[in-house]
Parts: sequence; structure tokens; C-alpha cells
Amino acid sequence: MVLEATMICIDNSEWMRNGDYSPSRFQAQSDAVNIICGAKTQSNPENTVGVLTMAGKGVRVLVTPTSDLGKILACMHGLEIGGEMNMAAGIQVAQLALKHRQNKKQQQRIIVFAGSPITYDKKVLETIGRKLKKNSVALDIVDFGEEDDAKPEKLEALLSAVNNNESSHIVHVPAGPNALSDVLISTPVVTGDGEGGSGFAAAAAAAAAGGVSGYDFGVDPNLDPELALALRVSMEEERARQEAAAKKAADDAAKQEKGGELASTSHDATMAEPVSSGPVVDTKRNELTDDETALLEQAVAMSMDDPRSTQSGGLSVGDTDMPEVTTEDQELAYALRMSVQDKTEDLSTQSEMNKVLGDQSFLSSILASLPGVDPNDPSVKDLLASLQAQSEQKKDEDESPKEDDK
Repeated sequence: MVLEATMICIDNSEWMRNGDYSPSRFQAQSDAVNIICGAKTQSNPENTVGVLTMAGKGVRVLVTPTSDLGKILACMHGLEIGGEMNMAAGIQVAQLALKHRQNKKQQQRIIVFAGSPITYDKKVLETIGRKLKKNSVALDIVDFGEEDDAKPEKLEALLSAVNNNESSHIVHVPAGPNALSDVLISTPVVTGDGEGGSGFAAAAAAAAAGGVSGYDFGVDPNLDPELALALRVSMEEERARQEAAAKKAADDAAKQEKGGELASTSHDATMAEPVSSGPVVDTKRNELTDDETALLEQAVAMSMDDPRSTQSGGLSVGDTDMPEVTTEDQELAYALRMSVQDKTEDLSTQSEMNKVLGDQSFLSSILASLPGVDPNDPSVKDLLASLQAQSEQKKDEDESPKEDDK
């Protein structure tokens, strides 16, 4: 691919208002400029293109050589039409702009659109051509619009003076049904010196012109059917890829939303359960534990006859405090003393009971105080007699071991 820096000279004179080229000469020229800029910038990433006008108030550089296609296309909007074309001054300014290009390895090329009559003499144009050839600047000429006998001759003389190894070209485009851009798309002005091919230039031109030719993707399938098919397949694949990516993104978003709802629901349920039931359960458990502990301690104290246990009124059940036990001998002595004390308490209780049963008058008074009981009833008397006999027998049995001990 050729590495070039190109300056395009636009004819914006009064002659560009004519409508012999659809929709007008100036609009047809603008479409052709868009195609050329797209082809140049797409053929090599390092190619640069600049634009200047040759009419109006004077030669004016719209864009210096740049690879920004958007900047190049934007400068074409809002151009003023008026005055006469100054081709000599335009070519010289374009040569000066190429001289100050940033990349000196780029080859220099000027493309001139001549849509109005040429007022310069042939010798002046030949002088300009020789100067361009001396500075290794190639020149492409697009002849359209006004047709007279002198114009093609002058342009051919200019091309002959600048041409070097067939690096310069001229294209005559008469008025007709074909658009100016459609004619140029297959010429060396767009395709270059055979490098890159007409198919690539057509694709680049279609991308730049935005489909002004009226064909699908801006490419005429009659000129390059393989390129048109490749562009169509590529477009279908890209559309399918975008649809698949959009569907996948939608599915992922739906899954994430569903998962978030489930997680939030379970989290709310988990957090709500201890909040609603936790304190009540703990309170009841504490109350039951306290009551059961109190009852258990009271039952143990009553069964063990613990002196330290208390009743509801706060009275002591026993009157003996448990001494501090530190050794095994003290523990054994305490156990013996407690057993002897229990035995003594049992004997004293039995003796008191025997005394009560032996007192006939006391028992008779108690029985008389009971409602429905007659102390003179024979059965009651027999019961009292048997109780008294049992009491005396028990007393004799208790006294017998004492006498044997003596």
C-alpha cells in the first residue's frame, strides 16, 4: 500500500451552481471528495488528506493533511460558493501544505477538481507542472462541467509537464445520467496506481460516502460481486453476534434479579424469626428454670433436713448449722454425731407418743371433742384399751435393753 499525503483542491466558483450534474455540480463534487478521502485513509492507516478551496475570496485551506476522516468530511459542510477558480494559486498552496507534512516518508499528491473554465495560459500551467515534477509531487485532475476546446488542451499540457512514470492521471467526466462519484470510483484517481485494487477502493469509498451510489453497502455488485458478497456476509455475522450478545446480557440480568429476590426473601425470613419469637422463648425458659430450681432446692433441703433451707415465711426448718469439715476424720465424726442425733430424736418422739397414749383422760377429752364420736361406745373403749396395751408393751421393750446394759 502506498503511503501518501494528499491535498484535494475544490472548485467552489459560481459555475458550481449549475444543475447539469445531479443534484448540482457542487454537490456531485462533494460526494466525489468524500469517496476519495475514504479511499485514501482506508488504504493505509498512516495516509493523510487535506482540503482547500480555490474560489470565493481566495484560496483557503480548510483542513491540513490529517488521518481524521470525520474532520475531513465535516469541513465540506457550509462552504460558500462564489467567485472564479484560481487553479494556479490553489496548486501552489497545496504544494506548500504538502511540503510541511509531518511524515516526510509520505509521497505527495494533489487532486484538482476543475468544473469551470480555465483562464490561465498553457505556458503558465506547464511551468507549474514542471515545478511539481521537480519536487516529486504527483497530480490527478478531474475535468467536469464546462466543455470548450481550450480547457482539455490546457489540462493535458499541465499533466504532461508533471507526469513522471505515469504517476499522474486525468479523468474527463461529461455530464450525463451517471453520478460523478460513480465514474471516479473505478478510476486511478480513487484506486491509485493499481495498488489496493478497485474493489478495496470501492468499499472504502462506500464507507465514506454513506451509500450515495444507491447500492447495498454502497458497492455495485456488477463491478465487484465478490466484495459485495463479503460485505453482506460480514454484516449478517455482525448482526447475529450483536443479537446473541444482547440476548445473553438480558438473560444474565434476569438471573441476577431473580437470585437477588430469593436471597432477600430468605434473609428477611431468617432475620424475622428470632426477632418475633426469641425474647418470648428466652423469658419463659428463664422463668421455668428459676421456678424449677427453687422447687428442687426446697425438696432437697426438706429430704436432707438441711438446716439452711427456709420456708415461705422465712423461718428456719432446723436449728443446727453444719460445721465446717476439712478432714476425713472430721467428716466421719460429723456423720456419727448426726446418726446419733437422728436416733435420739426418734426415741424422744416415740416416748412422747407413748405418754400421750397412756393418758386416758387426755384421749377421752380429745374423742369427746370430735363430732359424731361417743367415748362410751364399746368399740371406742376397746380401741383405747388396745392402744394403751401396745404403749405399755413398747415401754417395756425400751426399758429392757437399758437394764441389760447395767
